[in-house]
Amino acid sequence: MNDSILFTTLTTASGHLFGRATLNAPASLNALTLEMIDLLGPQLDAWAADPNVAGVMLDGAGEKGFCAGGDVVAQCHAIRRVGPGNVPPEAEAFFEREYRLDCRIHTYPKPLLCWGHGIVMGGGVGLLAAASHRVVTPRTKLAMPEITIGLYPDVGGSWFMGRMPGRTGIFFAVTGAPMNAADARFAGLADFTLRHEEHAAVLEAIAASRWAGDRTPDATQLSHLLERYGNEAALMQPPMPSPLRTHYDRIAAVMGHDEMADIAPRLAALTNDPDPWLAQAGTTFVKGSPTSAAISFDLQQRARHMSLADVFRLEYQASIGFCVHNDFAEGVRALLVDKDKRPQWQPATLGEVSREFIEAHYVKRFEGAHPLADL
Repeated sequence: MNDSILFTTLTTASGHLFGRATLNAPASLNALTLEMIDLLGPQLDAWAADPNVAGVMLDGAGEKGFCAGGDVVAQCHAIRRVGPGNVPPEAEAFFEREYRLDCRIHTYPKPLLCWGHGIVMGGGVGLLAAASHRVVTPRTKLAMPEITIGLYPDVGGSWFMGRMPGRTGIFFAVTGAPMNAADARFAGLADFTLRHEEHAAVLEAIAASRWAGDRTPDATQLSHLLERYGNEAALMQPPMPSPLRTHYDRIAAVMGHDEMADIAPRLAALTNDPDPWLAQAGTTFVKGSPTSAAISFDLQQRARHMSLADVFRLEYQASIGFCVHNDFAEGVRALLVDKDKRPQWQPATLGEVSREFIEAHYVKRFEGAHPLADL
């Protein structure tokens, strides 16, 4: 029996059910494996089709985090096994099914509450951002730090980060800067801030409520329930400062409306900033993959007027492209496998990342219809 995801249901006062899916790999901070994705997708479909199910909660086991992202170490091993220039079948399967799952959550026909406590990174952000009701807690640390592993903010990040206020989305994409709960709310990636200690009480309140079995009134009722707990939490602690809100104008000036080559020196200058949050953002950018920075920037430009489904199709091609080039496997090796933290990026500088090299990441490496053509 596979217990990497725990599926349960709550019986509510109206007789309706509320599905609950718990990512259950706390030792890895609930990092998503293909096996977990393949369990979660069909169960969400079954709950969506069941008229007795009024809504769904998605959360993570343990106290440290909801989800630290996808299992990139497995992808690294697969890439190294097939050798440079080849596409590992594990990567094709993982990215197709992960993006299919994310799109399913974005378009889910019933209220879906995601409890984004603690570490929420990479693929975990993809799950949280897609939900209709997104909860963060005072201990949430949200980030898309893919530049440190030679990838880019995927899982729809090209779409939802491009819709963050001002120029903050591309700033987060190329610096991997962490967000707290207040930042996530300001950025539009979360809706409610509750104390993690209220998790059990929220489940009890959902069970004690009467649901209509109709998305619109049920979504409104769930919002009111979460607002009530959020208001109580706000009374118990001082407002959380938001570095994103504090530095909004500064970020706008640094990112400007230029090309990445113009922005890069201004980001690099942040490494000496007296504010530690900005200084760390600048340092991460300088140490990160130049290819990741260039393609993160390019993808947000391309995705600006795309549908969500088209973005997932484009990201699939880009992610497979990263698998056949150097930096993704090298970045994961340096940070998570050998842990020497000395990645050898190729190309080594942003100036060496040519337009032709960027375009090479989008080449269709599949035959026939796009694997996500039916989204």
